[in-house]
Amino acid sequence: MKQFLEGHHAFRSTYVAGARPFLAHLASAKQSPAALYVGCSDSRVIPELLTTSAPGELFVVRNVANIVPTFEHADASVGAALEYAVDVLHVEHIIVCGHTGCGGVKAILDGHEEVRSLPSLHEWLDGAARALALHAAPCPAGADPWVNAVERNVLVQLAHLATYPAVRPRLDAGALHLHGWVYDLATGHVRVYDADEDAFVEAPPSVASPA
Repeated sequence: MKQFLEGHHAFRSTYVAGARPFLAHLASAKQSPAALYVGCSDSRVIPELLTTSAPGELFVVRNVANIVPTFEHADASVGAALEYAVDVLHVEHIIVCGHTGCGGVKAILDGHEEVRSLPSLHEWLDGAARALALHAAPCPAGADPWVNAVERNVLVQLAHLATYPAVRPRLDAGALHLHGWVYDLATGHVRVYDADEDAFVEAPPSVASPA
């Protein structure tokens, strides 16, 4: 705990000291993030870091394996954040970001038996496993099954987003765009889903097209 408190003091003496007008503006103005980011809770994947985002630019939801349950079986926490981001904050983009080495996806691949003694985690992954099974597709020859499952998991969550009443009308009106990303832990690169190629491709320097 000492390291975190010392880190906070360092944050106050460096960042806060030089950003007081900006922080005062954030505190007094309504937040207006450009995107909702749905990512994994994994401690190695920090959305603000990998996107170089300042405070106020991302509205973030993180959970094990970056899961968005369908509206019919919505998790109250994920559903509440999604509705708030879309209906109140009027974000124009939703990013679902998976990552290589995702332990939650690996547990699903392995039948999540090793987490059976953890009832909440087992229930969470069981729902994700059933969703992935419904969207089962052969792993391409030569592809890493784990990475392939991470990619399919992102696509499943994008499909689930469209089941929410807050999302579907805005998608149809072109006021909201969904994006699928996979972050590579080893390289720090993001691959984005390209609907035309039906594949995850290296993110270009310019903004990627919506899925």
